Amino acid sequence: MRSLIYIERAFNRFGDFLGWLASILFIILLANVTYDVVMRYVFNDVSIAFQEMEWHLFSSVFLLGVPFAIKAGGHVRVDVFYERLSNKAQAVIDIVGTLVFLFPFCLLVAWYGVDFAKESYTLGETSGDPGGLPYRWVIKAMIPLSFFFMAISGIGLILHSLNKIVNPHLIYDTPNSDKQ
Repeated sequence: MRSLIYIERAFNRFGDFLGWLASILFIILLANVTYDVVMRYVFNDVSIAFQEMEWHLFSSVFLLGVPFAIKAGGHVRVDVFYERLSNKAQAVIDIVGTLVFLFPFCLLVAWYGVDFAKESYTLGETSGDPGGLPYRWVIKAMIPLSFFFMAISGIGLILHSLNKIVNPHLIYDTPNSDKQ
């Protein structure tokens, strides 16, 4: 059963990488916004491309940050009840929630998102504003890609939950472990 722990750690490394990438993109976003504000208010110069880059970067940070949030346990749930449950009950809730809610939603958005991005690529969609960014398909392709990454994080969450059930003594000694 230790192999389950190693597989979970591999999925966690992938989630950590996405969190790191989202952090780097956030720093770039911060620099972009700072540059845009200085250019606008100090030099009275506006760049449509830099303004569009802001929402492209923000979208990427958000879309890559959600899979990391799933890995880190920062996703939405009713913690008032969840925290009071045993580790095994929490694990069962996480497994059922992932299989019933997360996976179908991720597959649905990824399925339709691929066509959305492919259509943008085929049309050669660009910004509607003069001086805007070309290749609108790149940011649209981030949508199905990020939902695929969310599904991968969901697999990691299932493995984590299985490890909480099967190997609670190896890596999950917590103050709540007496509830098991």
